[in-house]
Amino acid sequence: MSELVRNLDARFPLCKDMSLTGTPFLYTLIALSVAAVALPLLTWSRLRGPRVLRAAARMVMLLFAQGTAVALVFVLVNNDNGLYDTWDDLLGTGTHVQQAADLGADGTGGIALDRLPKVRQTFEQAEGPGMHAAGGVRVTQLEGRVSGVDAEVYVWLPPQYDEPAYARRAFPVVELLPGYPGSAKSWYGTLRVHEQLAPLMRAGRIAPFILVAPRTTLLPGVDTGCANVAGTVNADSWLSIDVPKMVRDNFRAQPAPKGWAVAGYSAGGHCATKLAVAHPDRYRAAVSLSGYSDPIVEPDSLAAQSPALRRANNPYLLLRGATVPPPVALYLSGQPKDGYEAALALRHEAKAPTAVHVVYIPTGAGGHTMALWRPQVVPAFRWLTTQLDQRPVTRDGNGRGETDGTTPRAPSSAGSKHAALASGNASRAAAARRP
Repeated sequence: MSELVRNLDARFPLCKDMSLTGTPFLYTLIALSVAAVALPLLTWSRLRGPRVLRAAARMVMLLFAQGTAVALVFVLVNNDNGLYDTWDDLLGTGTHVQQAADLGADGTGGIALDRLPKVRQTFEQAEGPGMHAAGGVRVTQLEGRVSGVDAEVYVWLPPQYDEPAYARRAFPVVELLPGYPGSAKSWYGTLRVHEQLAPLMRAGRIAPFILVAPRTTLLPGVDTGCANVAGTVNADSWLSIDVPKMVRDNFRAQPAPKGWAVAGYSAGGHCATKLAVAHPDRYRAAVSLSGYSDPIVEPDSLAAQSPALRRANNPYLLLRGATVPPPVALYLSGQPKDGYEAALALRHEAKAPTAVHVVYIPTGAGGHTMALWRPQVVPAFRWLTTQLDQRPVTRDGNGRGETDGTTPRAPSSAGSKHAALASGNASRAAAARRP
């Protein structure tokens, strides 16, 4: 399927514009939906011929109208939630794994990472919802030398990056992971992370982070669980080794682990916590929005396919079994029965220098959707600013802004709005009084 799509793109340029999340495809569906409604209205009583043929023609028109309506609704929901990025993702026909060697416990396969040649990448403007906002998101196709993964990585640079005053400054980095199914673009297109943070970075209220969103759907029809599974996929090494090396080789990024964090929602939240706990030499902090610890929560996860994989990819068990507590900080938000209990368990198990900050999100804030996570972006990045010891900067280079590292809290109020509830700014007492 992937080869067929590439051949069509080369021979017929219009096909390339008909991507699953592209504007031309959406407009085409809208036009077809309008035509599907208009056609029976104009021709229903004008059909001629035998009765059987007229009935068949009317049935075809009804099915066409229903089909186009369902397709349009699906595309709108998909675009709004960033579920499937390409036709291959939707149809389960594409793979981004070229090889999957046994890389051992540390995921390096014994390779001396500091001796690998620099990765020089070519970037181009990314297309899709939100990709041109706040200075634009760039994309590159990366061949992971360690993991054997070949996939796209989206990068957004903070407003200060190209300013002469910061020409010699190295910037902190946050890797952004979607849920499953989920597109790497969703953090930009649906959560609008760069649009929310850019003005705060300019104002010196949040540190100027480089935001990196790598593809996490690497195999058709399964969630990799950010795990290394010999012979199948090395998703952990792709995210924690290949992608960070590419970023450091192509941008002025701070060294790991001090200047690095990873954030995710849903299945991506599980991955973020697991990567930070498993690799404190690569990440200093992690943000998990409605995440979980046990991979079995996602039935399609490769990490849930055996007891050994479940244990190796469960951050709670990793934390409990650590001989030396990892020096990482975790920001864990969740609702009752959707991440909150797992967050409390991790906090209970944590021992210094591991730090766990739990944010309670009341059920009144909404369900397991992008609308719940979007208001949590800013509080999470305020917390990251302090946990990574980053001083927010303004255009004149002066630092200012919040420095306490806690999620801002408003006084209890029965009138708390959805955004305040979802962001954790409303207290549990306020939420309990909501009707």
